[in-house]
Parts: sequence; C-alpha cells; structure tokens
Amino acid sequence: MMTNPEILTLVQDHGLLLLAPLAVIEGPIMSVLGGSLSGAGLFNVWSVLAIVIAADLFGDMVLYWVGMRGGGLLPERLRARVLNPDSALQRRLRHELTDHGVRLLVLGKLTHGAGFAVLMAAGAMRYPFAKFVVVNLGATAIKSGALVALGWWLGDRWQRAEVWLDRAVVVVALAAVLGLAVWVHRKRMQRV
Repeated sequence: MMTNPEILTLVQDHGLLLLAPLAVIEGPIMSVLGGSLSGAGLFNVWSVLAIVIAADLFGDMVLYWVGMRGGGLLPERLRARVLNPDSALQRRLRHELTDHGVRLLVLGKLTHGAGFAVLMAAGAMRYPFAKFVVVNLGATAIKSGALVALGWWLGDRWQRAEVWLDRAVVVVALAAVLGLAVWVHRKRMQRV
C-alpha cells in the first residue's frame, strides 16, 4: 500500500487524471486529499467532487457485478458462505434487501468496512439495478461531499483525516452493533 506522501506527490504531479482511478481504489482518502488540494487552489472543488462521486459509484457497480456473477473473484470458502443462495446469511440478506433495501444499502455505503458485503449481496440478490444506482448515488454524494469538505477544512493537515476516519469507522461500527443488539432484543421481546 502506498503511503500518504507518495499519494500526494502522484496526485500533484498528474492532477485530476490520476485522482479518478485512485478514488476507485481508496475513495475516502482520495476525497479528503482532493478537498485539501482544492482548498490550496490546485483543483476545482466541483471537479474533485464529481470525480470522487463517479469513481465511488463505479466501484459500487463493480461490487454489484461481482455479486451478480456469483463472486467468481472471491475465495471459494467466502463465496460459499456469503453468496450461496441457500445459506442462512443469504436468506437473511434477501429478506433485509427485500424489506429494507434502501436503508441497508445506505448503511452499507456509509460504514466503510461492511459496505463491500452489502453491495455484493445486492448483486447476488438481483436487487433492481436502477434503484441500486440511485440509492448509492445519494449516499455517495453525501459521504463524498463530507469527505471533500473535511479535506478542504483540514488543508495541508489532510493526513490527520486518516486518524479521524479510523475513529469514525470504529464509532459507526459500535453504533451498528448496538443498533443490531437493540433490534434483536426487540424482535425477541415481540415473540414472547
């Protein structure tokens, strides 16, 4: 993996042309970096925002396609557990995507670590593609806008954002676990 100074040098040398493919691979950091460079007057902030949104959405569509194709790029063990239509996880995801697809997609999109599984599951479940794109576009616009604004605000201290993002992921993951625990508890109480 590249270090932050190496990424900064590459993006400064090659401009927005390099930002797009790097944003597909590492969207959050590139969004913050693009915002920082926009704040310094090196890039147009609206161009950066358009590029990181398009790159993030493209990455989402790739994950959808991988899920739709049965996860051929995934290790067999993971594929059997995550994408097997008869697995308990797939039955649960199918139920959740059918009943609460928009909410699940937005949550998956905003939680940096769990998003790939939700996006691939949407493909595996054949979630309506147009709806998938619209929901992800909305969530991506919010997430990318916030990250570009964070980069703008941090300026040349953009590397600190990595620490902030790590902390945010932990907080969101803990909130998700707490929310899941409350939800499971309520479902059990309803059965009694």
